[in-house]
Amino acid sequence: MIEEILPPGTVSADTRGEFPPALLFAGERALIRDAVEERRREFATARVCAHRALAALGRAAEPVLTGRRGEPLWPAGTTGSLTHCEGYRGAALAPAERWRALGIDAEPHLALPPDVTREAASAAEREQLRELARRHPGTHWGRLLFSAKESLFKAWSPLTHRTLDFGSAELELDPSARSFTARMRIPGPVLDGRPLTELTGRWTVADGILLTAVAVRAPVRHRS
Repeated sequence: MIEEILPPGTVSADTRGEFPPALLFAGERALIRDAVEERRREFATARVCAHRALAALGRAAEPVLTGRRGEPLWPAGTTGSLTHCEGYRGAALAPAERWRALGIDAEPHLALPPDVTREAASAAEREQLRELARRHPGTHWGRLLFSAKESLFKAWSPLTHRTLDFGSAELELDPSARSFTARMRIPGPVLDGRPLTELTGRWTVADGILLTAVAVRAPVRHRS
C-alpha cells in the first residue's frame, strides 16, 4: 500500500499481519525485553518489514536499533521510516545519497477526536478542514492532517536532530492531487545552499487505512 505514495528510488515493505519477535536480531529483541505484548508485536513486525526493505535495496538484513529519542537507527548509507497502527505495519527505505530523509505514517481512517484536532491544527488549518469536509465528505481530513504532520516530524528529525510540535508547520491539503505542502514556521537546515522552508508529501486511503509520506531529496553533489 505505501509504495504508491513513495517517490522513485525508495523501497518499502508492509503487512496487515504480524511477525513474531523470534524473527528479530538479538539486539532488537533486547529493546523490547520488558515491553508489553502489544508493543512487542508492533515493534517486531515493523522491524521485519525494515529487514525486507533492506533486502529490496540489495542490502543484507541487519539490526535496526533505537536512538535516544526512540528513532530507528538505519544502517550506514540508508535512510528510512517506520510506522504502525492497528491492522497495518510498514517500513520505507532509500539510499541516503538520493534521499536525505523519509517520513511515513499510517492511521485508521476514522474521525479524529475534536480535542486532538484542536491540538494538531491551527485556526487556519481548522477552517481548511471544515471546507474540505464540506466539499469532500468521504475523507476524514482531520485524521489526514494529523498523519501528514506525523510524517513531517519523522522526516524533519534526522535533518535537524530536533523534534517538532504541531504548530511548527502550516499544512495545505490538496484533495485532487492527494498531496500536501508544509510551510515551516521554524528555521530549517540548509540544503543545496538554501534554507529548507517547505516540504511536500503525498497521501492515500485504502482498506480503512490512511497513509502519508514525506521525502526530502539529498543535495546534488557537483563534480569538481
